[in-house]
Amino acid sequence: MRLCLGPQRWPLGLALVLGVVVGQKLPTRDEGLFQMQIRDKTLFHDSSVIPDGAEISGYLFRDTPKRYYFVVEEDNTPLSVTVTPCDAPLEWKLTLQELPDEASGEGSGKPEPLDQQKQQQVTVDEGTELFSYKGNDVESYVATSSPSGLYQLEMLSTEKDSNFKVYATTTPESDQPYPELPYDPRVDVTALGRTTVTLAWKPTPTGVLMGQPVQYCVVINKEHNFKSLCAAEAKISADDAFMAVPKPGRDFSPFDFAHFGFVRSDNDFNKDRGLTSNKISRSYTAKPKASDIQKVCIGNKNIFTVSDLKPDTQYYFDVFAVNSATNTSTAYVGTFARTKEEARQKTVELKDGKVSDVFIKRKGSKFLRFAPVSSHQSVTLFVHACLDSVQVQVRRDGKLLLSQNVEGVRQFQLRGKPKAKYLIRLRGSRKGASTLKVLATTKPSSKQPFPSLPEDTRIKAFDKLRTCSTATVAWLGTQDRNKYCVYKKEVAESYGEEQRRREQNQCAGPETRRKSEKVLCKYFHSPNLQKAVTTETITGLEPGKTYLLDVYVVGHSGHSVKYQSKLVKTRKYC
Repeated sequence: MRLCLGPQRWPLGLALVLGVVVGQKLPTRDEGLFQMQIRDKTLFHDSSVIPDGAEISGYLFRDTPKRYYFVVEEDNTPLSVTVTPCDAPLEWKLTLQELPDEASGEGSGKPEPLDQQKQQQVTVDEGTELFSYKGNDVESYVATSSPSGLYQLEMLSTEKDSNFKVYATTTPESDQPYPELPYDPRVDVTALGRTTVTLAWKPTPTGVLMGQPVQYCVVINKEHNFKSLCAAEAKISADDAFMAVPKPGRDFSPFDFAHFGFVRSDNDFNKDRGLTSNKISRSYTAKPKASDIQKVCIGNKNIFTVSDLKPDTQYYFDVFAVNSATNTSTAYVGTFARTKEEARQKTVELKDGKVSDVFIKRKGSKFLRFAPVSSHQSVTLFVHACLDSVQVQVRRDGKLLLSQNVEGVRQFQLRGKPKAKYLIRLRGSRKGASTLKVLATTKPSSKQPFPSLPEDTRIKAFDKLRTCSTATVAWLGTQDRNKYCVYKKEVAESYGEEQRRREQNQCAGPETRRKSEKVLCKYFHSPNLQKAVTTETITGLEPGKTYLLDVYVVGHSGHSVKYQSKLVKTRKYC
């Protein structure tokens, strides 16, 4: 029982095959040679030939039919044809043209002249339609006994250009190309969390009983279940090809003075940091949207936990058994599930004009509620991020008013509304836990609770002025008259920048320091921002020692903000 390979072109090529078939008996297939040939994809690339016992891939242009051919030379031959649509629904039909009876019984095997070949061409009519299908399911035509003849598979995609796969065999009982499904082919959800879903399914008998190499691939997406693995792979390829490219971003420029080692931005020359401006100090580039479909192959395990999902979101899950030797696959009956909602957090009530301390776990969130008791025209919101940057979202009666990343001290002016309620969501950093101070008020006041800050809060040390017992430093101020306190602490020589960053808590005020570490406190301001810089020489240091220097600026209500710490080392020999 053999399925004979047809030629590339028709009608002339097909006629030649028909002439050979009816003129002489075809030799038996060399199985070893055939297995070598079907592994060579170039042999059947863009060909009208369907090989016996091998799955081929093809491509259809929209509204352009494509035909594939093969010949069954003996009557009563089993036949199975399977078509797998990938990108779009397909229309396909299988027809049969019987071989003619009037043909010479024996062939000489010698080449015939072209005019004699033309005389032997057989005109093929429409033939007998055996099967037709329209849709995107994996569908098969199976016959236990088929007549000899020329078989034609015609395919059409009316929606869009599309990929597909075809498998045909005259030995369906022994081939078993696709992994067999168990008696219960459903995928079950055995555990459900806010960000995880655990799946389980029964193993395929192909791997357990027949010993064939089978692995499982899991596909996760938010749109629908897939009926074949090639449909999922086509969607993944489309998402990868058209993924958005991120726009280039611009990092912020430090705010310094040239003659003291600071470089200041011209655009921000007359602006203090954050307290009078809603401008974000850094420009964050939006990440490209990740593909909404994922494929994970997990070997022969039949239990898998999908992680890193979004809470309160519906996902679709498909499992495919894949024959690793032939790369053919079979789809289980997929499932879907909605992850659990985030646990409702306790909302912290803010009191008008009172500072609240807020702690947020790594990658966590906190909700604050502000409900003024009287009518108001505006709300002033102060946020002091003590460690890393945090994301701040404010909604008034459900309407989003702002969403920004905050570093250091920021002030936001919100338009008021009678009897309005404000919900503030604070999202922590991915690096670690976050500590904040938050204040909301409807009361206009000339004295702000937090001190104003310059754009650059670094401390500059002058190496040429360094001695065995002194160190000279400078820092920027503002137009507001503030109190500045300087502290020093001797540290080990191995004390590095990483340790300094871990201890950089801007909300830890002078009250947390020892009295012996205090150097001095002084008031300073300048009406001219270009001259708002002050210097200080710290004395009483030991030769060859390393010191950590801190400057605190204290506001009118006693709240303080720490500048970025500075490491200095005195000279060992003078």
